[in-house]
Amino acid sequence: MPGNNKMKTVMRTVLTPRDVQLLKGVAAGRVIDREMAKEIAGFHSTSRANERLLKLTRAGLLKRFFLGTEAGGRKGIYALSKKGAEAVNAPNRLIHRRSNSLLIGDQFIEHQLLINSIWIQVKFRPVPVPDIQAVRFLTFPSILSKQTPLIPDGYFEISSPSGLHCMFCEVDRGTESLKVWDKKISLYLALAMSGEFQVLFKQSRFRVLVLAETERRLNTLRRAVAKYTDKIFWFATLSDINKSGLFAHIWLRAISDQRAALL
Repeated sequence: MPGNNKMKTVMRTVLTPRDVQLLKGVAAGRVIDREMAKEIAGFHSTSRANERLLKLTRAGLLKRFFLGTEAGGRKGIYALSKKGAEAVNAPNRLIHRRSNSLLIGDQFIEHQLLINSIWIQVKFRPVPVPDIQAVRFLTFPSILSKQTPLIPDGYFEISSPSGLHCMFCEVDRGTESLKVWDKKISLYLALAMSGEFQVLFKQSRFRVLVLAETERRLNTLRRAVAKYTDKIFWFATLSDINKSGLFAHIWLRAISDQRAALL
């Protein structure tokens, strides 16, 4: 019987070091797709990744959902279950969606996957620039501080011979109004000028990487930032980042139209 087979799978599952690595990666990213799973756990075979994801799902360690694709199909995405979180002692930041459901217009999930595409590049891919290394990637479950009521999409640090480069990430899907962005810009500028960043992160300077889905939206946000400053904010489209990588000559500033490398 199918139910008996599923129970046997649960009983037989023994976590390998790669499984633990994958489950911890899912805990950090909250929700991932198969291609992300391959990079997190070092799978070189798609069929092998599919096999292990299915086994961990049947064992009750992962929850699976589906997202519609632009081509009209659907793809599986995965989140940690309560059992999976307990297995790797992960914080209880679970995704509460019905298993095997088709998620349509789920803005939180879609936004999180875009954030994770940046996290994957920083955390799991080698930096294609000599003597440069990604140090860490952070996400924030709550505001940075009472003084700075801001929840960035992400933060990472890059070590280079010239020092440590600190980067906040803001992934924009065009759903936030310019009024919201005005507030966000003001908070980042206050964070830079008040000394609060140095208190919180023990570093003196940072950039804000603004990642937009379209060139049109990107230019709208550049104009919004240019009203306040031509410093700290850097801009690129998600398609350019996914095609060329974070460290390519794809970045624009609020005023200049000359593209530059991140470092």
